[in-house]
Amino acid sequence: MSTTNMASSSNYWEDLRKQARQLENELDLKLVSFSKLCTSYSSSSSRDQRTRDSRSDSVGSSHDNMLVAMTTELEQLLANLTAVNDRMAEYTHTPGATSHNAALMHTLQRHRDILQDYTLEFHKTKSNFFSLREREDLLGSVHRDIESYKSSVGVNNRRTELILKEHEHLRNSDSLIDNAISIAIATKENITFQRGMLKSIQTRVTTLANRFPAINSLVQKINLRKRRDSLILGGVIGVCTILLLLYTFH
Repeated sequence: MSTTNMASSSNYWEDLRKQARQLENELDLKLVSFSKLCTSYSSSSSRDQRTRDSRSDSVGSSHDNMLVAMTTELEQLLANLTAVNDRMAEYTHTPGATSHNAALMHTLQRHRDILQDYTLEFHKTKSNFFSLREREDLLGSVHRDIESYKSSVGVNNRRTELILKEHEHLRNSDSLIDNAISIAIATKENITFQRGMLKSIQTRVTTLANRFPAINSLVQKINLRKRRDSLILGGVIGVCTILLLLYTFH
């Protein structure tokens, strides 16, 4: 292969890598925004179900439109990144890339791992959101049935009113628990994703450390920080669980 063809081939590979990194950065930002949008939608619905019912044509529709638009955009970005990875895979089998095939395959595998992680995170967030929304719709339907019954029958009996108020308190407690669960799920998914990324980075750093012993100290510092973060996270989750149980039983 001539020098010109080799340079052109190298430029093509670098262009593909730039496209992959750009799409990965966009996906990372969009996934964070998508997770926040799903959480805020669920939290606002649980805090004020009656207000949401009275504004369902405006607020609910606006949230749904935003979610649909963001879901479509994320699916398109994932499809684009998949296409770029496929073109990179095709390039590794070209005659000009044979001499550097090991390095190219390593880079390609890294981009494939990132794509797999982003795809998994997207589908989990979307699935969890739709499950929570179905639960909230069911609770809202029960609440509307109760309100309809109260307005049509006109409950004047004190005992019945106390029972309905107790039911309202239980529903509010259930909503608070749902909020805590949704936050815990989102936190767990983010931590799982970060753990996967850190594990991948640690594997690469360990490989380098075997070649360059001077990096061992850096690996040890990373491991110490990971253990410290795990202890802090465990303490925070334990305190939140205790506070939630105290609030529920109180």
